[in-house]
Amino acid sequence: MFAKVYPFLEELRLKRMTICDESLELLAKSFPGFKALSLSSSFGFSSNGLKAIAAHCRNLTELNIQDDDAMYPVPGCWLSCFPENFASLEILNFACLNTNVSFDALERLVSRCRSLRVLKVNKSITLDQLQRLLVHAPHTSARYLPVLYEACAGLTFLNLRRSYIQSGELAKLLPHCSNLRRLWVPDTVKDKGLKIVGSSCPLLEELRVLQSSPLYLNDRGVTELGLLDVSRGCSKLHYVFYYCQRMTNASVVTIVRNCPNFTHFRLCIRKPDQPDYLTNEPLDDFFAAVVKNCTKLRRLSVSGLVTDLTFDYIGKCAKNLETLSVAFAGGSSDRGMQCVLEGCPKLRKLEIRDCPFGNDALLSGLEKYEMMRSLWMSGLIEDEESDVEGDDDIRVARLNVEVINDEESDNIQPKKVYVYRSLAGPRQDAPPSVLTLWRVRKRILGQCFLASWSKKIENKKTTSVKAVAFAYYLTIINNICQRPKSQLTKPPIWELPSNPDEVPPNLGLRLHARPQSAAD
Repeated sequence: MFAKVYPFLEELRLKRMTICDESLELLAKSFPGFKALSLSSSFGFSSNGLKAIAAHCRNLTELNIQDDDAMYPVPGCWLSCFPENFASLEILNFACLNTNVSFDALERLVSRCRSLRVLKVNKSITLDQLQRLLVHAPHTSARYLPVLYEACAGLTFLNLRRSYIQSGELAKLLPHCSNLRRLWVPDTVKDKGLKIVGSSCPLLEELRVLQSSPLYLNDRGVTELGLLDVSRGCSKLHYVFYYCQRMTNASVVTIVRNCPNFTHFRLCIRKPDQPDYLTNEPLDDFFAAVVKNCTKLRRLSVSGLVTDLTFDYIGKCAKNLETLSVAFAGGSSDRGMQCVLEGCPKLRKLEIRDCPFGNDALLSGLEKYEMMRSLWMSGLIEDEESDVEGDDDIRVARLNVEVINDEESDNIQPKKVYVYRSLAGPRQDAPPSVLTLWRVRKRILGQCFLASWSKKIENKKTTSVKAVAFAYYLTIINNICQRPKSQLTKPPIWELPSNPDEVPPNLGLRLHARPQSAAD
């Protein structure tokens, strides 16, 4: 059915999915123009599924199998299934496949694909073999290159995030990488290593400095000085992800003046509520400088001590912002988030973690939710006055709402809320720790309804047989409502009269759960 509706499908990107070999074979045989397959943190397939993709997708440009935390035991014989005249591949990543591969088949494939620019191999490929591959494809990116200096001149992407490379090693490598456009390094390079980046990579466009050391090691990591040095030598820089120990307002003013074309500015400070360490002031001027100077900004991550003033600047100046991530913004209030939702017309993704934003901030963006891809909130503030009312408001926007608690918790008060759009509608495979909107709403309303009936019976002080019978059944239903959510697949909906005196003799026949209907 999918192939009939979308016969011209060219790309498919799946994340955290269970995929069988039959699905991959159907994909390979149903879409003759298929070009790109990306499987991120997905499992269930074997070499048979990859063989089908290799044999039948004659226009394939990307095969990207990635997972940062797992290794999959899929044999590498599938590499030999690419036809001998196949030469269109541009991206090949099988780094997470934890088995030996046929190097001869891989070398033949790489030598044919002259447009190959990204190659990520697994641990079965030795450094000597990697060097042979780079000779065939000088425009590819690779990892662990200290012994491959002669092949580095053509590199445009270098990923060293898992190498724990030190500044001394980086100083020997980077002078050979004058054409580098993208660089990922761990924070073990320190500020000294980033100074080398600034002096050696004038064409750099993307820099990611990622965490590698434990939080308690204060003698490691990078600071504002490293990013300052990079900005002085890399004027074309437009994407930065920077995990650092500290930051100052003044340094960022200089950084964005040196690199005004930032489209992605993602800051993560080790102590998330830390102010400017020199002045002890909030980092409001930091983010004001970013959104005022970088008019092309599409993604922003906010970290450190900020107030509502930061979000006021974002709402007024960041008119092209599409993704905003906020963590531990302890100095802000609902008004700050309202400024963002009212002032950023292109906002598509909003991620909020452990911030003092309540229902007023959440519900102020209802008119935008129809156009947004997702809203993620964790560490929410409890607001007892509008739980159910808020659910109704969100449901008006026809979005999927999921409430996520800890596995062992029976508390309905949400720990995390995920709001998103999906062509498939509400999910039917939610685990016990995930409650979809209708499950949360029915459980809350059921408890409120039972409490209301109990109060009516108590106020009437009646001893009628009907009232006593109803009180008995009320106790049974209340026990059902108090079951752990792991035992509730679909909460029952009770057809009960609104007045205890109207309880019919066949009360037991009326107290039943009926199937969920579309109207519910």
